[in-house]
Amino acid sequence: MSRSFRRRSIGLLGGAIASTALTATLHYGLWSLLLGIAIGVAYSGALRPTRRAYADNLMAGGSLGVPLWGLISVIAVPLLSGQMPEWSAEQMRQHFPALVGWVVYGAFLGIISQALQDSAEYFFGPEPAPKAPAVSLSKRIVILGGGFAGMHAAECLEEKLRRDSSISLTLVNETNALLFTPMLAEVAGSSLEPSHISTPLRSTLRRTEFIRGVVGEVDLEKRLVILRGDAGADGAPAGRQVPYDHLVFALGSISNYLGMTNLEKFAFNFKSLLDAIRIRNHVIEMFERADLESDPARRSSLLTFVVAGGGFAGVELAGALNDFAHGILADYSRLHPHELNIMLVHSRDRVLPELSESLARYAQEKMQLRGVSFRLNTRIVDAQPGVVRLSEGEIHTETLVWTAGTAPSPLLKSLRLEKDKRGALLVDSTLAVPGRPGLWAIGDCAAVTDAATGHPCPPTAQFALREAEVLASNILAQLDGRPARRFHFDSLGALCVVGHQTACAELSVPFARSRSLRFSGLFAWLLWRGIYLAKLPGLERKIRALFSARHRSDD
Repeated sequence: MSRSFRRRSIGLLGGAIASTALTATLHYGLWSLLLGIAIGVAYSGALRPTRRAYADNLMAGGSLGVPLWGLISVIAVPLLSGQMPEWSAEQMRQHFPALVGWVVYGAFLGIISQALQDSAEYFFGPEPAPKAPAVSLSKRIVILGGGFAGMHAAECLEEKLRRDSSISLTLVNETNALLFTPMLAEVAGSSLEPSHISTPLRSTLRRTEFIRGVVGEVDLEKRLVILRGDAGADGAPAGRQVPYDHLVFALGSISNYLGMTNLEKFAFNFKSLLDAIRIRNHVIEMFERADLESDPARRSSLLTFVVAGGGFAGVELAGALNDFAHGILADYSRLHPHELNIMLVHSRDRVLPELSESLARYAQEKMQLRGVSFRLNTRIVDAQPGVVRLSEGEIHTETLVWTAGTAPSPLLKSLRLEKDKRGALLVDSTLAVPGRPGLWAIGDCAAVTDAATGHPCPPTAQFALREAEVLASNILAQLDGRPARRFHFDSLGALCVVGHQTACAELSVPFARSRSLRFSGLFAWLLWRGIYLAKLPGLERKIRALFSARHRSDD
């Protein structure tokens, strides 16, 4: 029994059984059964079998039910019926039974698939291993960076090389953790704890050698990665050299302060988990000091929080800080809501340039109603202790968070490789560095162009994950002497949370690049929450994030 046939059979049977939940709630007749079977086959085919992982599959399947409900019952079915989707309160009440059905279906599918996989292993033995490509010489693949791009590239290579020990995998990163950045603002806003969105790389990557260290230099001629060894007591020894045959740059990006040294000195960064924790603790400290302050002007400065940048990171952070600050006001009886000022400064005429103008306008209006103020068409030109200077005027504040720009890793500056105007490595359509066999780049540090459209790919997580998959296939194709794949990916859309139970969503319509579905409010927030809960690695984090969100909603 082939591996593919076995998984599809399990998915077909599991989807058929679990679809009883759909037939009872959706009333699509035979289509409910066929839909359940199709999703079951896809789910089982994409699942990496793990023995007795019932609880993890239960949570993963149940979380999957939320986006399936939104995409199929709320959007696709009305469109196929010739109607436009609606998200009024009455419409959402009518859709609620379908939501229950999809969540129950997903939970059943996860449990039943796991039971069938365990039974198949008991009666027929483990899955047949995929044939590994024949490699005559040992090869060393080294990945620099442990973000979405780097870690997923290692995962894909592990999957493809499970039975081939002649090819070694090494990942070098400054920290032993993957940060789930889409939820970073919720840590700064105290909706989630840091451990909820941080996953240890060592426990996730089983076959890959993990080295915690800082890359100081890459010798392209000798094919060596040289570490600085300043990652801490348990980091790599100073000067350690890591040889490679294939080297993947997935170093991500850093904040770009546009040459303004005072901003770099006085502003909070917002790239890491430590940054989010510092911001949260600083907000609390400002409230404590304001509570003891008798001077109104000084108290106003302490309670003014400025976020620079109106992209996803800035808007989500401003919304989270606004919710957090208004939430803790009740603990400070001497402070009044009118003294609190969450301000977002943006250089363009509207926020969220990644979304349509209507959604950006909705986001701004909702945030303004909840107390966030905006300074648009305004640039920050300097910062001093207690003062932020703008292109027009100044703001007295003790808190400035910078999210207004990013730049590729500074390590790339030392490499004699072709780069774009941002400093990102130029790669060809297969994600290889031209003229440098064995060098590859993906994610924020790479200038990737879509092979089908010719457009530059945005530095987002969904693109980084697909780039990692193509990269893994192309490295092995090159080792095996096969043609490499050209990278192409159509964006699935964008989601942005703007405050408590409120979000904006713009989903791409398949096969129609110029069209998209736009919606906002509670449904968009449910979709955002469901998708990211499903993507969070590990059962424990899914449960913690789920119950933290529930507690926040109850508050």
